[in-house]
Amino acid sequence: MPRTTTHAPKPDWTDPDCPVARTLDLVGDRWSLLVIRDAMDGARSFTEFQRRTGIARNILTERLRKLTAYGLLAQRTAPSGRRQEYVLTDAGRDLFSVILTLRQWGERHAFAPGEAHSTLVDEHGTPVPDIVPTSADGSPLDTDTTHVRKIR
Repeated sequence: MPRTTTHAPKPDWTDPDCPVARTLDLVGDRWSLLVIRDAMDGARSFTEFQRRTGIARNILTERLRKLTAYGLLAQRTAPSGRRQEYVLTDAGRDLFSVILTLRQWGERHAFAPGEAHSTLVDEHGTPVPDIVPTSADGSPLDTDTTHVRKIR
């Protein structure tokens, strides 16, 4: 069963039948995935998100509001009891593979050969291997071996 968010208004979908377009309508702006990335890396407070990204306060306020409204982040009282903090929901954690795929694409195409960049490592310090989509039988998938089945 598909997951839906009922507590947020539905946006005007760019392409209502396309999952990629709907996803981009929700998180495809310049800052939303960076906020999610930083939440995955332990950021919890408004101040932490602002410091890590350099995003303007008014834009960060709007992104946090949007990501919370659409169920990607949730607000809760911080352990100190003095402030609110933001935590990933299951839907927000489900964006891990998206962030990882974007990271790996960026490592291959957004840096000059040999240019230094951060590296994502597992709990043992080993770099995370490249994600390769595979079919049910294990063979690699790409644009030549897949197509979109339209509903119309």
